Amino acid sequence: MRPVLRLVSGSPGKGGEDGRIAADRALAHGVERGDRDAVAALTARCLPLVTGLAARTLRDPIEAEDVAQDTFIKVWRRIAQYHPERARLETWVARIALNLCYDRLRKRGEALMGDDTPELAASDAGADVSLAAGDDARRVRAAVAALPVRQRAALELCHFQELGNIQAAAVLEISVEALESLLARGRRALKAALSDEHGDLLAGLTAGHGGET
Repeated sequence: MRPVLRLVSGSPGKGGEDGRIAADRALAHGVERGDRDAVAALTARCLPLVTGLAARTLRDPIEAEDVAQDTFIKVWRRIAQYHPERARLETWVARIALNLCYDRLRKRGEALMGDDTPELAASDAGADVSLAAGDDARRVRAAVAALPVRQRAALELCHFQELGNIQAAAVLEISVEALESLLARGRRALKAALSDEHGDLLAGLTAGHGGET
């Protein structure tokens, strides 16, 4: 089981993309067989991403915990449907979590669409949002929580979870261009919301963490 345990960090290991595919396939097969080490490895690898995405998208920690539990139940049931050639394992898991979040938001009557139309990124869309500690961080988190659903999800994936643009776009099932538009809009909205009283909380705005991972 050592090869499975090595995958907890999510590193593709040696061999680049081929190595990543082989590693994800081995872990998925272990989970499908009910191997405890594989289940523990997959949980450790994906749980922070799932809980962070659910909490940011739903803005409710209790509901986020419920979504995390439901996500892994679906993962165990559907793991045989996973194809490592099509997506990273954590991307596939995160997509399940996000769809469960969307289901809950629909039940609330919260709109999901309308904030993902591609547009040219503004010139200030290339710097990162820097979070301060304590009260300042809470103000920034509150500003993020006020954003439209998909902007929140895009910022969670690219900034807080530090996924690359391609992987984040795959989770959201949109183009990289659309993802970059969401990031640009979200960061401009944060800058506008915080610039007057808390302008020092922002170190600027950036377009993400790279697009190929």
